[in-house]
Amino acid sequence: MCIRDRPGTGRLAFQPGEEGFAGAKVMLNEGVLNEGLTSPVGAAFAIHVTPNAPTGFMAMRPGPLMASADEFTVTIKGRGTHASMPHFGIDPMPAAAEVVGALSTMVTRRIEAFDPAIVTVAHLTGGSTHNVIPEQVLMEGTVRCVSAHTRDRVETLFAEVVHGVASAHGCTAEIDYTRGYPVTVNNAEMTELVGDVCEQVLGPDRMFPLPSPVMGAEDYSYILERVPGAMAFLGVCPADIENFLEAPACHSDVMRLNEDALPLGAAMHAGVALEWLGRQTQGHQG
Repeated sequence: MCIRDRPGTGRLAFQPGEEGFAGAKVMLNEGVLNEGLTSPVGAAFAIHVTPNAPTGFMAMRPGPLMASADEFTVTIKGRGTHASMPHFGIDPMPAAAEVVGALSTMVTRRIEAFDPAIVTVAHLTGGSTHNVIPEQVLMEGTVRCVSAHTRDRVETLFAEVVHGVASAHGCTAEIDYTRGYPVTVNNAEMTELVGDVCEQVLGPDRMFPLPSPVMGAEDYSYILERVPGAMAFLGVCPADIENFLEAPACHSDVMRLNEDALPLGAAMHAGVALEWLGRQTQGHQG
């Protein structure tokens, strides 16, 4: 897309597979930042809708906007036996129960409160009947962080805690820890530029700063690792819901959106592209 009244080119990227399939990585591998361009992409901007903001308003922040998202599967193995004779086996159930508590303590006591992490054990299963101690227990969950440093530290501590607790119970543990999307980090200058455009396009006081990151994850983060850019949330709260904080959130099976906001999002994309190219022109002339 050639922008006529600004020297430069804007590229529209229609992101595939955002929910769990890392479509942004596919686009990067296929050359979205340089293929067919006379010069590489110099900045990027994206919008994510949210019903939990008023329609026609935007929300964002510089720095970490959304968290990284990693997944884990832990298998704690003991030795099965009849429930009446636990001394003949090694019960993985209390080991698993203690691991859940120990992971929570790990976060509150070994991770800095102002560079936080969320560790969630969301699936715990073991055994098949009421009177047999099982051979193993399966645990699955997710880890969310807002910095690469804490992300690395949690992965290291996670293994220490799981293996240490399992060993204390006479069990062994197998860990499958998979890194997902990295932290989505907004460039400060691009965040300021988007705020300026928002005031021009949507009106004054239509951009409000987020006080903290959102702990969901976004594969647009891969783009922001390569070029300076920003993502903003566009409010799409349904018109019949008075309190936007009570609107069913993204991923809810009853989530709805106010489609009247969608043209505003398109206008913001165009406005950010024009403003960025205009500032680049002024910079070169200066």
